[in-house]
Amino acid sequence: MSEIRIKPRPVGVTATLGRTGRPQVRTETGGSLELVSGASDPGFNPLDLLYSSLAGCLVLSARIAASRLGILNRFDEARAHVTGEKAGEEPSRVVRFTARMEIKGEFTELEKQEIAHMAEDICTVSNTLRGSPEIALQVG
Repeated sequence: MSEIRIKPRPVGVTATLGRTGRPQVRTETGGSLELVSGASDPGFNPLDLLYSSLAGCLVLSARIAASRLGILNRFDEARAHVTGEKAGEEPSRVVRFTARMEIKGEFTELEKQEIAHMAEDICTVSNTLRGSPEIALQVG
């Protein structure tokens, strides 16, 4: 039996904002994008990235779930649409995430449910959001 080796991925993002202009974010692996702040500006704002993280993690985890269940050969596509409800009072925060998943392939409804719920359990982002993680802010 061969040993599974997992290569650790560098993690972290740096955001930079000058006196004028838009925030720029750059990942440890070299990905970058410009954030928007206007309500009608096309692009990603910080909340879009939060929702994107959950949606992306769920679809990746759905494929992992199908593989673990031994039915990946029938898996065609996973789609997740994530929105949120912001609190009406301070502090500013999302109080509810709503995720809708679609699993496409030759599956029964029960198998689709199993894949989706297993994906939620596998997903690092959903597990983190459910757990109220500590934020250790340092100023320097």
